[in-house]
Amino acid sequence: MAGQIEARLAELGIELSGPPPAPAANYVPYVVAGDMVFVSGQIPMTAAGLDSLIKGKVGADIDIPAAAAAARLCALNLLAQLKSACDGDLDRLVRVVKLTGFVNSTPEFGDQPKVVNGASDLLVEVLGDKGRHSRSAVSAGSLPFGCAVEVEGIFQIKTA
Repeated sequence: MAGQIEARLAELGIELSGPPPAPAANYVPYVVAGDMVFVSGQIPMTAAGLDSLIKGKVGADIDIPAAAAAARLCALNLLAQLKSACDGDLDRLVRVVKLTGFVNSTPEFGDQPKVVNGASDLLVEVLGDKGRHSRSAVSAGSLPFGCAVEVEGIFQIKTA
């Protein structure tokens, strides 16, 4: 039976598709340390892989709404990794502690928070108060595979 968070995702018409994306280099997708889960940076792609990646430099060839949609997809990938870290039970989540969003943007672009809001808004929409978090939103000169945004997260969970 689906838990409360899974039910909320379904209510919103959101499905965490397939297994979460595998790491692209020599690191693990998440680390569980006590009641904390540190999820590695997630990029904006679906289960279709790199062909689905949302690419671009914000302020040059991708606008804020499209980049915020990319950040939203990053947040969905964070939830998929968290689900894996929680052995399939998202209801073990106590709260989202912190997000760090990296925005592939031009030097003069200054609206990184508006982009990363795509991830923050999704987490609050799905998780309510559990989704409220501290956050950093920073510019990056480039990101892996030319993606528009990358988001990492720290989560507190109930231990087994």
